Amino acid sequence: MAWTRYRNILTCLAATMLLSACSVSYKFNGASIDYTKTKTIQIADFPVRSNYVWAPMGAMFNNQLKDYFASHTKLIQVRRNGDLKLEGEITQYQQRNKSVSAEGYSAQTELSITVNVRFTNTVNHAEDFERQFTANQSYETTLSLQQVQEELVGLMIKDLCDQIYNAAVANW
Repeated sequence: MAWTRYRNILTCLAATMLLSACSVSYKFNGASIDYTKTKTIQIADFPVRSNYVWAPMGAMFNNQLKDYFASHTKLIQVRRNGDLKLEGEITQYQQRNKSVSAEGYSAQTELSITVNVRFTNTVNHAEDFERQFTANQSYETTLSLQQVQEELVGLMIKDLCDQIYNAAVANW
């Protein structure tokens, strides 16, 4: 009986040491890129072609899109001849009433940005697309657009970068 207990303790100890010596690491970033074939990405600056414009929006979008791909992939960003190419334009920036109060006045306003994106995969042209992506954020009309604009545009740009990334390289 003592020998069985001793053997069980040794087995548990050996299993614990074996499991702690091995480590399994999973990193899920959503990308399904074959880095043996696809090594570079070319991201053009997206000009603002909207009738209504907030000056910092274009630079904010372009910088964040490039940063997003740099931090979520191992692709090298190039100016020309990229294996993957992203280009397009910001086609719409608008606000509209979203809800009305009991008094008949606007209670919430919705701000939205629409981006037209052309994606080219020179390794696999079956994945090419041209598509529009839109992000929305609402704010109370008791606040002015100037009070909330920078924060809401930042949130919408993050959402747009997520959408574009998922469409271009996540393939899910």
